[in-house]
Amino acid sequence: MFRPPPVPALPRAVRPNAPVVTAAGHAGDGHRAATPGRGVRRSCATATRWRLTLAFLLCLGAAGCETGTARPTPEQVRATLLRAIPRDVPDRTAWAADIQSAFFALDIDPSAQNLCATLAVIEQESTYRADPDVPGLGRIAVEEIERRAAAKKIPAFAIRALLRLDSPNGEPWGTRLQRVRTERELSELYEEMIAQVPLGTRLLARANPVRTGGAMQVSIAFAEAHARQRRYPYAVEGSIRREVFTRRGGTYFGIAHLLGYPASYDKPLFRFADFNAGLYASRNAAFQNAVAVASGIPLDLDGDLVRYGKRGSSAEPSATELAVRRLLADSGMSEERIRTDLRQGRSRRFEDTETWQRVFAIGDRRNGRPLPRATLPRIALKSPKITRSLTTEWFATRVNRRYSACMKKIGD
Repeated sequence: MFRPPPVPALPRAVRPNAPVVTAAGHAGDGHRAATPGRGVRRSCATATRWRLTLAFLLCLGAAGCETGTARPTPEQVRATLLRAIPRDVPDRTAWAADIQSAFFALDIDPSAQNLCATLAVIEQESTYRADPDVPGLGRIAVEEIERRAAAKKIPAFAIRALLRLDSPNGEPWGTRLQRVRTERELSELYEEMIAQVPLGTRLLARANPVRTGGAMQVSIAFAEAHARQRRYPYAVEGSIRREVFTRRGGTYFGIAHLLGYPASYDKPLFRFADFNAGLYASRNAAFQNAVAVASGIPLDLDGDLVRYGKRGSSAEPSATELAVRRLLADSGMSEERIRTDLRQGRSRRFEDTETWQRVFAIGDRRNGRPLPRATLPRIALKSPKITRSLTTEWFATRVNRRYSACMKKIGD
């Protein structure tokens, strides 16, 4: 699991106000003694408490006792990473250093589970390449421009003429597009086209269409938003967008997206699904399932509770929102209150809302036993880079297998 470990409970003898066993074998309240020899017993108990406290702290510092709650030392983290990263990966030590630095900068527990979760995503998304090649990327790039041109009613012959124009380095834009191999190369070329090509701004809508990148294929929009909220710990070379395509930036923002939020999941599988489908998508899909069970209204378990437009949630209610309204129509909750609660769907706080609690209370009762609080979203993955039928469940399951193999490897 990925939840922070609980604070270890102190041994009975060192807990404040813990019952103190008297010489007669009876428990007192720690504040009074009604039998002779009070001073002697108090001195002995105090000495015992100090000895146990000292022993407990020394134990935590040396080996974590048997609680398993102490964070690993930097040396232990590095050793775990080097044991888990495949030996044929170039620059294994550099990968380990950047991953370890990201955990430290983000103040995320570098537990074996969290390290293996990170490595599993890296291996799935890029096989340890900071800027991986994408097969057929040049063709995809040209098709994206043609698609945007068609949507804006720009004739195809105009696009062909545009791509035959020479770029600043003397080569035609079309030739350069066909030659790109990585998303970093394509992103930089798009930026150049937006600035210099006639119709470039109109075609690319002032927005670079390369939306993910780096070793963990993290969303560039997420990285830019994260950097506005929390200082990026490295010197930025150009822009946050460019940092995503570096090893240090790709792992930093990828780890932040994967592990940098609280979740009550009991399996890493659901975090992997969230990484692909969005924060709390697995929890929200379980909520949609509960709504469907409680109301009898079929719903897509996609994790989206409200409709989102360019500037946030839309005024038009989603299918999930309409079903919740019908289910809770007699509860006294207003439609405004329901929508306000559903807007918390990208936050941990949603689980504390009245809407969440009422829906699950009804759903659990009608199901005859508690419904799951997390389930894999049912989402078909769509991207110009994807050439076959894939789903979020496929992604999460593949990453989970890599995670299990990593845990087994470092446990050997």
